[in-house]
Amino acid sequence: MSSPQPLSARLGAAPPLSDPDEAEERFSTIAEALPATLRTGRPRDLLLALADHSTFLWTLASRDPDRLASLFTEAPEAANARIVADQRSAGHGSDDLDAVGVRLRTNRSEHALLVALADIGGVWPVKAVTEALSDFADASVSAAADAMLLQAATAGRFLPSDPKNPQAGSGLVLLGLGKLGGRELNYSSDIDLIVLFDAEAAPLKEGLEPTPFFSRLAQGMAKLLQERTAEGYVHRVDYRLRPDPGSTPTALSLDSAYHYYESTGQNWERAAFIKARPIAGDIPAGERFLADLTPFVWRKYFDFAAIADVHAMKRQIHAVRGHEALAVAGHDIKLGRGGIREIEFFVQTQQLVFGGRRPALRGRGTIPMLSALHDDGWISEQARDELGAAYGFLRTVEHRLQMVRDEQTQRLPADDGELERFAHFAGYETRKDFEEALLGHARRVQGHYALLFEAGPDLSSEIGDLVFSGSNDDPATLETLRKLGFREPERVAETVRGWHFGRRSAVRSSRAREVLTELVPALLKSLAGTPDPDAALDNLDRAFARMPAAVELLTILRERERLRTLFADLVGSAPRLADIVAFSPHVLDAVIDPGFVEPTTDAAEIAAHYRGLVGEPDSHETFLDRSRDAARQLRFVTGARLLSGILTPEGGGRAFSAIADAAVASSLEEVAGHFEAEHGPVPGGRMAVLGFGRLGSHQLTAESDLDLVVLYDFDADSRASTGRRPLDAAVYFNRLTQRLVAALTAPTRRGSLYEVDLRLRPGGGQGSVATQFRSFRAYQGEEAELWEHMALTRARVVAGDSGLAEEATGVIRDALMQTRDPKIVSREVRAMRALISKEKGDDGPLDLKLAPGGLLDLDFLAQALVLGHAGAMPDLIGLDAPAVFHFAAEHDLLAAGDCETLVAAYRLLDDVHHWQRLMVEGDPTTATPVALARLARAVNLPDAQALGTQLETERKAVRRLFEALLKAGR
Repeated sequence: MSSPQPLSARLGAAPPLSDPDEAEERFSTIAEALPATLRTGRPRDLLLALADHSTFLWTLASRDPDRLASLFTEAPEAANARIVADQRSAGHGSDDLDAVGVRLRTNRSEHALLVALADIGGVWPVKAVTEALSDFADASVSAAADAMLLQAATAGRFLPSDPKNPQAGSGLVLLGLGKLGGRELNYSSDIDLIVLFDAEAAPLKEGLEPTPFFSRLAQGMAKLLQERTAEGYVHRVDYRLRPDPGSTPTALSLDSAYHYYESTGQNWERAAFIKARPIAGDIPAGERFLADLTPFVWRKYFDFAAIADVHAMKRQIHAVRGHEALAVAGHDIKLGRGGIREIEFFVQTQQLVFGGRRPALRGRGTIPMLSALHDDGWISEQARDELGAAYGFLRTVEHRLQMVRDEQTQRLPADDGELERFAHFAGYETRKDFEEALLGHARRVQGHYALLFEAGPDLSSEIGDLVFSGSNDDPATLETLRKLGFREPERVAETVRGWHFGRRSAVRSSRAREVLTELVPALLKSLAGTPDPDAALDNLDRAFARMPAAVELLTILRERERLRTLFADLVGSAPRLADIVAFSPHVLDAVIDPGFVEPTTDAAEIAAHYRGLVGEPDSHETFLDRSRDAARQLRFVTGARLLSGILTPEGGGRAFSAIADAAVASSLEEVAGHFEAEHGPVPGGRMAVLGFGRLGSHQLTAESDLDLVVLYDFDADSRASTGRRPLDAAVYFNRLTQRLVAALTAPTRRGSLYEVDLRLRPGGGQGSVATQFRSFRAYQGEEAELWEHMALTRARVVAGDSGLAEEATGVIRDALMQTRDPKIVSREVRAMRALISKEKGDDGPLDLKLAPGGLLDLDFLAQALVLGHAGAMPDLIGLDAPAVFHFAAEHDLLAAGDCETLVAAYRLLDDVHHWQRLMVEGDPTTATPVALARLARAVNLPDAQALGTQLETERKAVRRLFEALLKAGR
């Protein structure tokens, strides 16, 4: 850049014109104000091209003819140095930010015109153009930093050692990244900056917090540079390449940034820091920071461990091998196939892999690094030359696109006429000539780029571009997400970027993020197959937030497409099951087992499976962990079978109940053994556990509590246990019951098992937690109220001594067979229902239990039938509600039509109740529209509205029959 010749003497041929008459008319408006030397020859041709092809450039040219003439008569290198120097000093001129802003924008206008003239006029090659643009941006950032620091100094918040050079020793570090860092800035580009500070070095007013100070300073710099005023703007500023921009302040301390990159930094951030350089602030401090980051960016050994992640980055970009047709119209020359991004990626990925041992490969410039890769033997001469030529061509086209209207665009016109005009502006006589040149370069780039990644499976299939590296939304990625069915692609992109930034601890390790990067396209494709992909992604994000680590889960999902599909279905439809997978990924193994499609609800088989999973633990703590793992796996398999249609909700209820039975029985054996070893046995001691409610009627849901009553018995003349630490017999069994409850409820590192409710024992929540059998028998025969016998209709022994179990079953049967007047039973059942309505109310139409006409009405009707008629018809005992209705209809206690109505209603309400507990997180009565739609589909209804209508219809029919049948004393 040392030639003394003026610009006008060095011009090459100007681009062809598209509308010569219009260009001549525009030129004529300023021709008289120009020297004669600019009204003829190549200067005139160049000005006509500006008038014809660029509204932005012609506005700059025609606004100030004297400035335009001066640029033609000055050597462009000298003009560039003059403008850059004035820009750099602009921050010292005044503490009036408005005045500084005017000066910065005036310089930018002149510099933009100078660069365009030198570029379009063929005076500067691409390298000179990008370096001039980069140097000017450096100067702009430095001026803005000066202005903001001096303003803070005037306010007494910043105490510079040298007011004439406020950046020296300021503690402020401004890093330029991307094309600015590589001195390859394009014509109308954002500038990528990271703002850091040294809190100990910063000369701030005492007591002033550095983070908010430097963050406000950075925001002030951005406003000074990018705010549009009457004079235009200087640069658009992008701070989003800083660590995790979604959750960090604009300015970060050097220590915080270093810790982030050391612990959480990603390969794409390593790639970004290849081009990083200090451009303003305390330059030596910035250089020290980058030197400290050398081990992060440049690994000591050939970084083949990162190749998998590099391949995954490529698969996100999804370059298709081969030579499929490229459409020139509307093509993105940066992000499109065969574009600038692929050349840069080609270079930077190889720098990442080999640069740790090859310092010659650590340069910032794309073209010099192509030569270095060739000189070091990594790429061929042909790759170096063809990629270098393509890069120069594409960057020139990029500048022409941005010069038209000063827009940050890399997309060619889609309209045929506009594309023809642009081809002329790019220097081609015809559109065909331009297209042939573009396609030739793009295909050559594609060929070299594809060879770089010719190995490795492609999990992305053909779904389209999916790029989540960096901090900006990739337009093609957003379009792919829309096509996949995501309603809010921008939020999806931000969520996935958050995973890569380590916002979720589960994916914070480098290995987890490497696997995740490779998995993301296939995972998103699977989530797209769910009814609501956005909700499914949100559920997965929440699962990551709760998980301590996700490597195992991600690895399993990467290897097996079937499990990816199932897992996506779970997070989309059954987030509770997804939580189980998140906590214990190995539960997915059960789905691969051939037995998955052959379900059983047999209690004995399920108990044997449960005990097999628990095994023979060597300690009580190990037993607690294994029991939780066993129950979690079996509940997961049951829920997955429900979701897959292999089990009906009714079958699911029996399976969930059998799992609980096994857990209670196994826990009782475990605690009883330890307790007896400590305190000895009680002579004649026996224990049995009764299950009530849904457990008792084999209708447990995925999230049901366990309603239990514990009975015990011992020899009449026994007073205490006989061990080394004897206990009174009653104390013994009550403490043993407490141990049992703790074994079932205590959370461990493997999670929790069940919630337990003991309030259905005689005496309710008062007194001892366990009941002596003789007291239970006497109470049920003589003292129990009707509502307590109503509860007994769904009671059964789930664990314990077989002899005591048989006797307890007999007591229950005797209590239910007491002779009662059906009319009195009906009256008391109605009274009980009214009391519950008064005290508890209901939570609206989705409260399937308590709402009028809901499951409570149906269960109460069945219980009234049992209590009113079991004395004469003992076969009513032990049946669930639908079976009671069928039996009653067969024995003329219920009309056939009423039976059909009640059974149909029960099946629907109970099925939806099961699906609620499986599918809806939180309060099921406040399900979202999406969750309601899922519930509707689960019961074969078209949508949430149809579900609501059907539930209302069934409840009204049930309520009508409830009132009519109980008034009649059935």
